[in-house]
Amino acid sequence: MLFDTHAHLDDPVFDGDREEVIASLASYGVGLVLNPGADPEGCVKAVELAEKYSFIYAAVGIHPEYAERLPENYIEKLRALAKSSEKVKAIGEIGLDYHYKPVNKEAQIALFESQMELAKELRLPVIIHTRDAYADTLGVLKKYPTLPKVVHCFSGNLENAKELVAMGCHISFTGVITFKNAVKFEEILRFMPRDRLFFETDSPYLSPEPVRGTRNDPRNVRYIVEKAAQTIGADSETLAAVSTENARRFFGI
Repeated sequence: MLFDTHAHLDDPVFDGDREEVIASLASYGVGLVLNPGADPEGCVKAVELAEKYSFIYAAVGIHPEYAERLPENYIEKLRALAKSSEKVKAIGEIGLDYHYKPVNKEAQIALFESQMELAKELRLPVIIHTRDAYADTLGVLKKYPTLPKVVHCFSGNLENAKELVAMGCHISFTGVITFKNAVKFEEILRFMPRDRLFFETDSPYLSPEPVRGTRNDPRNVRYIVEKAAQTIGADSETLAAVSTENARRFFGI
């Protein structure tokens, strides 16, 4: 069974065929999906989807791009939403993103830390987004050594991976590992302890080969697992089972 540990099925691009996509997942071997929110509206939709479908779970959190346009009492609203359903399994996706300039680093860090505190309070794991902000992200993560963490859509280098694993983090890989220019991921995947591996589509983004250029969805997680298995010399079904068990244990499913 495959577990897509990060898919935004709440995204409006699925409004036209969301039910059809979800109904087809089992025939592609996908038995579990974790749908994280990224903004207040998306968090509500993520929980609604999790309540509707037995094999879909949710996380609630505010992406760093919203750091300067936060809703009033956002932490109280996230807390209430997280407590509203047993299907909410994490706080996320949260973190730092310095890619687009100008960037208000102080506002992003404040948002990040407030949500890390919420996760600590609720005893939930966290799903971390980091882009062009590795040092500051690490600085925040080090403040919460006992909080279970997964760095989603990993884009760092081997040294970053080693540092995160040493901190106890899990690391999640996307369709980027299937791209022809993704040579760096070969040594990273070979290094990774198998009990720290997750796989995700990050739907509707980052479609893997051989469907690159199309809208992504959880049915494509198999291509990512197959590429990772080929890279490390493992059986793909075995790696799927191992990574699924990793994620089930992490999210308490």
